[in-house]
Amino acid sequence: MAEVSGSGSKVYVVGAGPGDPGLVTLRGLEILGRADVVLYDALVDPAVLGLAPEAAVKIDVGKHPGSGGAGTAGGGQDAINARMIDEARGGRTVVRLKAGDPTLFARYFEEIAALERAGVAFEVVPGISSVAAAAAYAGIPLTQRDCSSSVLLLTGHAAADGSPPVEELRRAALLGGTLAILMGMRHLDEVARALVEGGLEGDTPVAVVQWASRPEQATLVSTLAAVGRDAASAGLSSPAVVFVGPVVGLRESLRWFDRLPLFGRRVLVLRAAEQSGRLAELLRDHGALPIEVPAIRVIPPEDEEPVRRAVRNLGTYGVVVFTSANAVRWLMKAVQEEGGDSRRFGQTEICAIGPATVEALASYGLHADVVPAEHDGEALARAILEARPPGVLRVLLPRARDAREELPRILREAGASVDVVAVYRTVAPDEEGNEALRAAAARADVVTLSSGSTVTNLVAALGSPDQARAILEARTVASIGKVTTEAALRAGLRVDVTAAVPTIASLVTALSSHFTKNRPTGPGRTR
Repeated sequence: MAEVSGSGSKVYVVGAGPGDPGLVTLRGLEILGRADVVLYDALVDPAVLGLAPEAAVKIDVGKHPGSGGAGTAGGGQDAINARMIDEARGGRTVVRLKAGDPTLFARYFEEIAALERAGVAFEVVPGISSVAAAAAYAGIPLTQRDCSSSVLLLTGHAAADGSPPVEELRRAALLGGTLAILMGMRHLDEVARALVEGGLEGDTPVAVVQWASRPEQATLVSTLAAVGRDAASAGLSSPAVVFVGPVVGLRESLRWFDRLPLFGRRVLVLRAAEQSGRLAELLRDHGALPIEVPAIRVIPPEDEEPVRRAVRNLGTYGVVVFTSANAVRWLMKAVQEEGGDSRRFGQTEICAIGPATVEALASYGLHADVVPAEHDGEALARAILEARPPGVLRVLLPRARDAREELPRILREAGASVDVVAVYRTVAPDEEGNEALRAAAARADVVTLSSGSTVTNLVAALGSPDQARAILEARTVASIGKVTTEAALRAGLRVDVTAAVPTIASLVTALSSHFTKNRPTGPGRTR
């Protein structure tokens, strides 16, 4: 490894994997998390790029067809090399993020050689290659003891002029085993013809796997004689891996990814940006493509003095009632800003609605004493009043600025003293955010509703209740729970799926069950 002169900075050449952010290695994730500058390829999935710090400078240096250069940076390979060197010499931690594995058909030598000549320290972090991912996610074993004991990796175009390396392909046909061909889609007919000329039969099984490991993945099974025509008819193009050999015939019994219940579904996630990550992760686990466009922003209240006053007097309340995970986070934020922790609650009982709220409490070391079986304010009010004399009960209810009044009303009518304190507020997106919502709704297959606020703001972004109904008519609308469904129905929207309990896990389970019953006509289904 070359040593840098002076600054001690380093360039990390990191394999981003095939697309699924869960397939980035632990070492790659660690390095991405401390990058100052990320130079990324065109095929790097945006979700992987999102693993870098928000403050990191992210530069598209990928080669795009017809661009004549390197991404938005322009200038080709020499410009990429120069940019890596300049950024490192400037004292920054540089990540050169390459799709798949950096050592496989990725201009690895040119970039490492340039760093070595410049005296810039470097480290190479391998990634899961598109070949390995395409095979695994399409259900095609690269080797199998009964039909293939070897794998040969080939390129579908030569370095000099981009034409297929015909002689090399003809020789490869004589070797048997499994052939894995990258960058072969532009000349797929010629690649197949060369393999037949080399001795393979025209009925040799072929699989084309496009966008491996991503919800957009599409897999075509054909033969050498027909694959060019079939791929064109199916609309398949780069990026794709072409597998040739008898192992392709094992796919039908081994495929799993394109059988996931939400495979290929584009799901609009409307939760606030800081809350959408877990839902997006669960959707990906079920094969969906999450489209994260928040319909609400969660911000502090206009006047924070009532919150701070409540925090200072927290131990004087008989009961603190939490109706959402947001209420927990924002009250505890105020507690910590006042120099306190969970001990501020003293002997105060804690009541909560829903498992997500209970989970948020547990993350601060707090136990919910009362959690009703029904996940609504009325049920919680009844549970509180059943065991306590309301006439001497003092209750703190930290919540959003605008929220339902049933819970405090029931408690007050029973004689309890209730302090309602706005610990946060939700606001609608600005016009730019509304434009993003409209565009996302138009291309989504599923729209998820996570609160009454997301319903209100989505309808406003789409123009009116009538316009919202028209846009959502052809989409599956899924709600996180009964209260949100009621809000959607009041707004005139149709709801197709309602989670059994108001949690994101229950929402994804309900969606999966819905589409399992309605198979196999979903978007993105294997061709």
